[in-house]
Amino acid sequence: MRLMEPFLDKGRNVTTDNFFTSLSLAHKLLSRKTTILGTVNKIRREIPQSARHTDRNEFTTQVFSTTAATLTAYAPKRKKTVYILSSMHSVIQTENTTKRKPNTITLYNTTKCGVDVMDQMVREYTVRTGTRRWPVAVFYNMIDMAAVNAHVLYQACTERQERRVDFLVELARELANSHMCAKKARKEQLLRTQPSTPSPGKRAMCQVKHQCKNNHATVRCVHCYRYTCGKCRREIPWQCQDCE
Repeated sequence: MRLMEPFLDKGRNVTTDNFFTSLSLAHKLLSRKTTILGTVNKIRREIPQSARHTDRNEFTTQVFSTTAATLTAYAPKRKKTVYILSSMHSVIQTENTTKRKPNTITLYNTTKCGVDVMDQMVREYTVRTGTRRWPVAVFYNMIDMAAVNAHVLYQACTERQERRVDFLVELARELANSHMCAKKARKEQLLRTQPSTPSPGKRAMCQVKHQCKNNHATVRCVHCYRYTCGKCRREIPWQCQDCE
């Protein structure tokens, strides 16, 4: 909604990918005189159970409608179904061709260029990995899109063409070097003020709490690089008292 703010209340239509398309967003945009057209993932809650079966005849269309939007389920192949949510179409018409495409699919294919090109570029070089935490998945998507935008801005500012893979490798190297230099400087500063690393076969004293006298410190705190025992790690699992 913040991204569309300059274009709201002007009777425009926005084409989105399944990352953004939802029935709640369609209602919000419709209240601001803006319609939406986009693909929908079949696992979303607003998809009816009767529309989720994939065993459809080829080139068949099934339509579900509400007061604000229309859902089109089109089968371009026998075991593949494409779901299109549209708040600008109250009537769905099909082409008089062999594939019998509905007008929502035709309009989406005409206006989806920017969305699909962005997705294609992101999928080619991505930082995504398997995760069950949706904030992490959103963060991965933000990093991927920021990298694409950075490459576009770099070429526009320098007026020269550079392969995206070379740009991303150099970008990752620069980001890693700045982080590693800062971490190295922090470690060197702490090592000058803290006791030296114990010799092999010996364990250091816990340095997290001043009153802790446990001689069982075998790992360092990831924040302050002090030796910490298992008891202190259990009491303060994420960071030590001096790092709070």
